[in-house]
Parts: sequence; structure tokens; C-alpha cells
Amino acid sequence: MKKQILVAPLNWGLGHATRCIPIINALIAENFTPIIASDGAALALLRKEFPNVSSIELPSYNVTYAKNGKHFKLKLIKDSPKLLKAIKREKKAVAEILDTHDIAGIISDNRMGVRNKKVPSIFITHQLYVLSGSTSWLSTKMHQKFIKKFDRCWVPDIPGEPNLSGKLGHVKTFDIPTEYIGPLSRFTASNEVIKNDLMVLISGPEPQRSLLEEKLLQELKSFTGKIVFVRGQMEAQQTKEVFGNITIYNFMTSNLLEKTINESALIISRSGYTTVMDLAKLNKKAFFIPTPGQFEQEYLAERLWELSMVPTCKQDAFTIDKLDEVLAYEGLKAFDFTPDYKSLFSFF
Repeated sequence: MKKQILVAPLNWGLGHATRCIPIINALIAENFTPIIASDGAALALLRKEFPNVSSIELPSYNVTYAKNGKHFKLKLIKDSPKLLKAIKREKKAVAEILDTHDIAGIISDNRMGVRNKKVPSIFITHQLYVLSGSTSWLSTKMHQKFIKKFDRCWVPDIPGEPNLSGKLGHVKTFDIPTEYIGPLSRFTASNEVIKNDLMVLISGPEPQRSLLEEKLLQELKSFTGKIVFVRGQMEAQQTKEVFGNITIYNFMTSNLLEKTINESALIISRSGYTTVMDLAKLNKKAFFIPTPGQFEQEYLAERLWELSMVPTCKQDAFTIDKLDEVLAYEGLKAFDFTPDYKSLFSFF
């Protein structure tokens, strides 16, 4: 009988869910039976991607961002008792899943309560070092304390230089078996004919997702080229509206998204790590607008700007003219790294 592996991505934006897609595909290819466990938009997306794979709803973290980026950290501190309660509920839910399902192992992407001593439990993160401004030492210590409760840690990046995550995924010492599994992306680059001058990709918690959408739609009114705008809202049905030179989708599933990014000359998006991995895999030119107050996205955008790969600016400062800067940047590049899934899954 095939071993069943619980795959549980965090529902915080769509990035954790989408980067689990290649892992779920690899499990199937290596003769395991994945079971998906998540909540909200992340669960909805994976159910659309894998309609024949069993799935379980987990308790929600219910994380939202502060409306003002300056209050991001304050809101997270205020929400931390709620987060700790959610982690406790998760642990209880996992214990119940193990009672009712024959689970051989767990792969958790940033869900801190999805682990159990009865089965090998793996934690996926690109944040061994967690940025939070002046309290980075504390947020890192707390995050590492949670990770150490797992048996192994997988970092979706390469161990040496150059790499995509910088200091986030590369720390001098970390006393838990850690494996660099290479950047994870559900996409494959292809030489499609460029049909869109610009593609906008938005996702992430509210209210910042909506605030960026409003800002961009206002600014792009004077853009004359062809635009595809993906709002990053998982709904029961895909919708598509055309307004002159702009086509707006509520969401796209992987195949259409891959095709459309390959067909687009330039991408505007957040600088979330999964987006960085996806656009690197597809060798794309991009413009990054980090989520206000989210230190990790601000760091990644600034680092890639310093490496002359991608221009960036703050959300409030974005104007259509800033897209002219893209010409001076080389864009993101894929790494030649193939994960050895047979070896990685031998842990189960």
C-alpha cells in the first residue's frame, strides 16, 4: 500500500500553497499518496489544482495585515495570542487526523502546529532568520524554537552563492538537520510569443491586497500597451472582464498562469519569496512593490534591486513612469538545481 503523506501549507497569501504544488506532484511521481491539509484560499487553490487528491480543512490562523504598514509589527504582536491558539488547535486537529488516517509522514509549509511525534515531520521555510526590524533577534529565536520541534527543515533555495533568499535562508548555525532543496516552482519556462506588455499579479492578506489593486488600476489608466491583471482572489468560478486594453481575472490556475507569465514582457507583483522563485524559474523581468511594513518582502526587493536584477519602490510611491526603470535591470534568472526527491522522501 502507498504511504500517505500529509502536506499542509500556511494560508497566508497563496505562496505557501503554490510552492507545495511541485512537492505534491513529486510525491505522486514517487509513489506516495499525498493528503492536502490547509484552510481558506490556500485550500481552495490546491483543491482546484488536485481535484483527485484527498483534502482536510485545518483551523484558520485568520491573519490580516494592518492598513498602515507602520503598524504591521504592532498588529502581529497583538495577534500573537490568537496565533498561539490556532497552533494549539492545529496540533489537536493533526492528532485527530492521525487517529483516523494511516499517515506515514508530515510536510508542513510554515504551519507550526502541523507535526506529531508519532510520524516524521518536516518543516518547509525560507526564513531561518526572521526580519522584524529592531526585534529580528527575538522573532528569529521564536521561529527557530518552533522549527526545532520538527525532525527536519527544508529550505527552498540553494546552499551557496548566488541564491534567492539571502540572509533569510542562510544562517551560520542551526541545530536541526537542514536540507537545501532548491528553489520551488510549479512553473516551466517556455519560449512563448510575447502577447502582453504587462502582467499584474496580486495576492496576500487584506486590506493591503485591495489597496494595491486600487492604486495600480488608477495608475495603469495611462498605460497604452496590453495588460493582464490577476487579482489573486480565489473564488468558486474564474471570472474574466475586458476593459479596453486591460483584461482582469479574479485568479488563474497553474497552467493558465504559467502560459500567461511566459507570454508577458514584464511582471508587476509583490516581492513574496514564492513569487521571486516563480519569476526566476521563468527568467522574467519584474517590478516589485513589497507589502507595506512586511520586512521580509522589503528585504527581498531591496536585495534584488542591489543585485541589479529588479527595480522596486514603496506602494505609495508607485507611478506608471517608474516602469521605465526596468530597462536598466537584468531580470531574474533560474538556477540549474534539480531536487533529489527520492532521497528527500526516503525519510518517510
